[in-house]
Amino acid sequence: MKWKHPPIIKIYEALGSVADGRLKLDGNFAKVYSSSGNKFYTVTFDPTSQSIMVNDNGSFYKGYLGYPAISFLMTVGELDYSPASAQLLKGIPWKDINQKFKNNFDKTLNYILESKTPEEKAVLEQEVQNIDNQLKAKSYNLFGAKVQPPEGY
Repeated sequence: MKWKHPPIIKIYEALGSVADGRLKLDGNFAKVYSSSGNKFYTVTFDPTSQSIMVNDNGSFYKGYLGYPAISFLMTVGELDYSPASAQLLKGIPWKDINQKFKNNFDKTLNYILESKTPEEKAVLEQEVQNIDNQLKAKSYNLFGAKVQPPEGY
């Protein structure tokens, strides 16, 4: 079974989590802390079968590859990304902004991009497009049964 393609905002969130250092890697396993810092998601990867499991809400309920998995794949070199581009998304309180806009990802993304200069916005859009193209070219399988997401803020 394959993961569905994620909403584009999940790539922005993944870049932000990498820039924030919210991923704690241990081989093919990682804990990825939420932007609030109050919970973490687990990611397990089997590179030989291109299988990955992650327990964020989007992955569990919607079946797409969530931002914790994408940040893991960038960190381990499965997906190429620019650390300089990721720094443009450092320190963003994703959970708070998503709640402000009632999880309307388009509104959240517009809000975040409006805070950037035209040059920064162009760099981010190009970077995200590059990562999105890599995700489209690759195919990741589910690694075992889905795991219930953590609770909390």
